[in-house]
Amino acid sequence: MFDTALAEEIWTQKYRFQPADGDGDESVQATWVRVAHAIAANDPPPEQARRAQDYLDALTDFRFIPAGRILAGAGTGRNVTLFNCFVMGAIPDDLDGIFMHLREAALTMQQGGGVGMDFSSIRPSGAAVRGVGAQASGPLSFMDSWNAMCGTIAAAGQRRGAMMGCLRIDHPDIEAFIDAKRDQMRLRNFNLSVLVDDAFMKALACDGDWPLVFGGVVHRTVGARDLWRRLMQATYDVAEPGVIFIDRVNQQNNLAYCEEILASNPCGEQMLPAYGACLLGSINLARLVPQPFAGNAALDEEELAALAATAVRFLDNVIDISRYPLPQQEAEARSKRRIGLGVTGLADALLFCNAAYGSGRAIELTRHWLGCIKQAAYRASALLAAEKGPFPLYDPAILDRPNLRSLDDETRVLIAEHGLRNGCLTSIAPTGTTSLLAGNVSSGIEPVFAYSYTRKVRQADGSAREEAVEDHGYRVWKQVNGDEPPPADLFVSAQSLEPSDHLAMQAPAQAFIDSSISKTVNCPEDISFEAFMDVYAEAYHLGCKGLTTYRPNATTGSVLSVPPPPVQVAAPAETHELQPRPESLHGTTYKIKWPDSAHAVYVTINDTGTDKARRPVEMFINSKNMEHYAWTLGLTRMISAVLRRGGDIAFVAEELKAVFDPRGGAWMGGRYVPSLLAAIGGIFERHLETLGDPEGSEPDPVAVAPAQQQAAIPRICPQCSAAAIQRLEGCDKCLECGYSKCG
Repeated sequence: MFDTALAEEIWTQKYRFQPADGDGDESVQATWVRVAHAIAANDPPPEQARRAQDYLDALTDFRFIPAGRILAGAGTGRNVTLFNCFVMGAIPDDLDGIFMHLREAALTMQQGGGVGMDFSSIRPSGAAVRGVGAQASGPLSFMDSWNAMCGTIAAAGQRRGAMMGCLRIDHPDIEAFIDAKRDQMRLRNFNLSVLVDDAFMKALACDGDWPLVFGGVVHRTVGARDLWRRLMQATYDVAEPGVIFIDRVNQQNNLAYCEEILASNPCGEQMLPAYGACLLGSINLARLVPQPFAGNAALDEEELAALAATAVRFLDNVIDISRYPLPQQEAEARSKRRIGLGVTGLADALLFCNAAYGSGRAIELTRHWLGCIKQAAYRASALLAAEKGPFPLYDPAILDRPNLRSLDDETRVLIAEHGLRNGCLTSIAPTGTTSLLAGNVSSGIEPVFAYSYTRKVRQADGSAREEAVEDHGYRVWKQVNGDEPPPADLFVSAQSLEPSDHLAMQAPAQAFIDSSISKTVNCPEDISFEAFMDVYAEAYHLGCKGLTTYRPNATTGSVLSVPPPPVQVAAPAETHELQPRPESLHGTTYKIKWPDSAHAVYVTINDTGTDKARRPVEMFINSKNMEHYAWTLGLTRMISAVLRRGGDIAFVAEELKAVFDPRGGAWMGGRYVPSLLAAIGGIFERHLETLGDPEGSEPDPVAVAPAQQQAAIPRICPQCSAAAIQRLEGCDKCLECGYSKCG
């Protein structure tokens, strides 16, 4: 039933219903049956059996993939929301209101929903607070409170929290917001995006001045070009903030007549008003090409349209059966019945049709397929309105909105006659984890990131085995063509494409999408800053609503890490006898500043042998913090005994790095370290590398300030400790274990 072992692991960990008492999901087929029957329970009783079969047919073989909250929660009876994300209400500029909204966000995240907020309504740092004779601390200080709350909720629950923090480009604290992620310990639970309006883009075009305003008062004036350069430099250096072209979002919104978009959900595909909800599902295009790689290979458009119609009814039912963390969220969802139907597996489907991602033919096919989905979705929504009634805030003037003008005459007649059941219908989500669940199909509308890689699977006895993981499209190529090498001009990837190729796919797709598209433009590490700036300007002029980029950098690390060659460390003859300690030894002392401790930890590793053939023989750990005394003493005595017995000692670092602290780890030197013991393991590993280096002079990256680090540091997965985290659509995805986190 599963294409890969990784897919089965993800299902077991994230989506399989396994109650403590009673029956759960014995197979993924049981998961599909559970979900299908839960959704069909909202249909008229005479139709429920037929509708349940329709939904089951769509779910089978991962042809339609509802968002993770639906797969995990529907039909379980658990007190959880089936919506993935929300945008919270407008935050008032007073202390009581701010912390009331912090509480609302906590309640939402407790039920599994990610949250997005616009902090532009909070007065800037240094502004007067009348009545108390004080000065405001500014929106970033309150974002720190949200960040701490998210970490607390994540530590208490199974699903890590996800948040999007937005600030308008004209807010007086915008420069501090732009630079916030340069501090590697700050706002780690947030994605950040700047809300850029058309007025700013005009000021940028003419190199004009730009006022920073709050409450109608101009606090300062800056050069638009200087501010834009600062934003681009931060994004170039640390991959954030992203950019949302907020005026375009509101101008093209189907529901502009009854709402104002405030912010985005954490991954950027759903721009939402106050208390707006993000209800997602994706059609897996990779399953709809019946003869992949054939000379006449084509996607089954009839099946595509049928799946789109079924998915609209499916998602519309979710609105009625879902729980909501807040009554405002339920009122908002029911009054507009917004859904977000999208796609995944696009890049693989293009492969199957012999079209290289980013090519002219790929753009043409993408437009055609998304056009089919749009027509089918709007038609299905109009027929649902005839059956169940239009959404409560429906206005016939919606037919004049930009997204509806391209509909065919038949669909427009249906809408004019019956209305629409759903105010907005389409968006494209990142589908990071669900794409792995479906057999590692390409995610969302992204190109294939890597066609094959190796992951380590830890066994019950503590050993590890290696397992090959392949992209679905590449796996199908081998099934069809055997050992014939795939053509390089067809099998392009995120590593080989130019930024303009990404935009060439995103911009045409946006014309068929009501909301937005979660898309990351991967840039080479050596891209010039001027060329990087052009990516964002081009995205604006091409009609995109938002954009994130990713360039390997010292703070977030490389997108895909290649392990270094094994370090050769001098070893004595193989023996298991404890070697005597020489009277004097030379070594190195490393300093670790662990965030949870007021005192630094000092790790000393002493070596024996000549300069060209040295090896460690003992370790000491010292700190003023006596809390760690007992275990550090026991640990160092044991490690020193292992070192003095000789043989292979590389496993010491591996075992220490695999230790996780249940209280959570910390960000150190631009990477996530799951525990203090893991940090010590990292010290030991780098010490071995130094011994293998003839120069013997590599500094300790943990102790070096970010500005001093020149090389990109691999990103470590907080779940499996592998250097295999990739950044896509504002989300982290581990290529080793399938761990996924937005935020």
